Amino acid sequence: MGTKLYVGSLPYSTTEQQLTELFAQHGTVQSAKVISDRYTGQSRGFGFVEMATNEEAQKAITALNGTPLGGRTLVVNEARPQEKRPYGGGGGGGGDRGDRW
Repeated sequence: MGTKLYVGSLPYSTTEQQLTELFAQHGTVQSAKVISDRYTGQSRGFGFVEMATNEEAQKAITALNGTPLGGRTLVVNEARPQEKRPYGGGGGGGGDRGDRW
């Protein structure tokens, strides 16, 4: 199984293809994903790349972390496991506020 990397401070115009090509210079890329806003489709400025081996992942971190891309400075490090989020999305809703009949 490969090593998943977090890639932050991406230019908003970065595509998954560009991300793959950038990291492929440092090893075998198993997957690349640019995270986008679910409502607007606009890039959120970060993504994830999965490299084939830990050695290739470390090589990519060393080579790319802190380098410029499209006017921004990349942040590349090992991805942390996703935190569990409580079910539901917030929002008020329900309940008697006393101002309705």
